[in-house]
Amino acid sequence: MIMAMASDHAGYNLKEELKKHLMEKYPSFEIMDLGTDSEESVDYPIYGEACGKAVAGGKADLGIVCCGTGIGISMAANKVKGIRACVCSEPYTAKLSKEHNNSNIIFSVASHPIHGSVIDLPYIPSPIFCAPSSI
Repeated sequence: MIMAMASDHAGYNLKEELKKHLMEKYPSFEIMDLGTDSEESVDYPIYGEACGKAVAGGKADLGIVCCGTGIGISMAANKVKGIRACVCSEPYTAKLSKEHNNSNIIFSVASHPIHGSVIDLPYIPSPIFCAPSSI
């Protein structure tokens, strides 16, 4: 499985933490890191769109994007046709976003006080329970 990952400057540290966790928990995964590469201020839409295009274009199976709130970068990714992006601040929402909405990108919120719990990422192995007409 190929996981696209991107962040703005506010989500950089969380992206790096999640990337490390994914490589340890799922050693067969390939991580496609689409940036940013530091905490230096950047424009979040560039990274949301890059992740969206990677997933929608078939270069990655799923995506995770991190930023301060998850709102702006999720709007940028959702502009890409075929993307179903959900903001998730804890494992329960991440799991249901996949099972009931077939989300293909989740957004982890770096500024949320419990953001570390998203590292559990039940999103990845979750099956899809929703009917195609509900997507």
